[in-house]
Amino acid sequence: MDDLTRFNPPTGQAEQLEPNLRRVLANNPSPMTYRGTNTYLLGKGDIAVIDPGPDKQDHLKAILGALEAGETITHIFVTHSHIDHSPLAAGLAQATGAPILAFGDSFAGKSQIMQELAQNGLAGGGEGVDHNFAPDILLKDGETVSGQSWALTAHHTPGHFGNHLAFAWGDALFCGDLVMGWASSLVSPPDGDLSDFMASCSRLAAHSWRVFHAGHGAPVTNPAERLAWLIAHRQSREAQILAALQDGPRTARSLTSEIYADTSAALLPAAERNVFAHLVDLQQKSRITATPSLSTRAKFTLT
Repeated sequence: MDDLTRFNPPTGQAEQLEPNLRRVLANNPSPMTYRGTNTYLLGKGDIAVIDPGPDKQDHLKAILGALEAGETITHIFVTHSHIDHSPLAAGLAQATGAPILAFGDSFAGKSQIMQELAQNGLAGGGEGVDHNFAPDILLKDGETVSGQSWALTAHHTPGHFGNHLAFAWGDALFCGDLVMGWASSLVSPPDGDLSDFMASCSRLAAHSWRVFHAGHGAPVTNPAERLAWLIAHRQSREAQILAALQDGPRTARSLTSEIYADTSAALLPAAERNVFAHLVDLQQKSRITATPSLSTRAKFTLT
């Protein structure tokens, strides 16, 4: 993984990453967002913005201030509607007149089991959901949108979030929060679905990518290796959970305490969400049983 101290760019300043691509880092650092959200400006002349970020006026000014003479924002793409990625889309659209393009609102793309968990009262953990998110244009999987100097193809990649899209720009991919170089991605039911996450990673692994431009952290310059690590990491976590269940019924919390023994207390709630995501996936595969029913408080046993 990338050295955490290596990626520390200034916030609010446009940095050229490669021809026709700039990044503006939002000033919203946290344990979940690392240094902050990466907002990307793609193209020249007519500009596509990818992930406007949190609803912060200083970040809106930074995005608009990054435009050069003769440049206009014509499209606003959103990978997913967590509050660190999508809320500023509305303000940026109002300021520029550009439409907001995404897979759907915050309920779109949610798997059946995650819909059921949400209906039963399970709330999302992690970055928080932008419940007001309302895109102007809905993008289908495989749909391509073009400007004068760029073309982006949408790939529906649920897992971290049901409405998550990754955007292919030639052999580069704006991968949102599905893949990050500084940490493994959070999968937090009912917003995240581990079964979907693994399928999305495997789908991306079938392509030959040059670079991933992630929602947080530095560019991932070894995409194939990173995807392989993410898949293996999740498989290893599954093996740890199954091994622990050999000793008898366990809760998600007790499993988290054992598996994440060296994790700081501040990150344990997110870790417990990750463990629960694995437990949901394992029950869906009929490898474990939840008693009395599937929930974060259930006891889990091997089938």
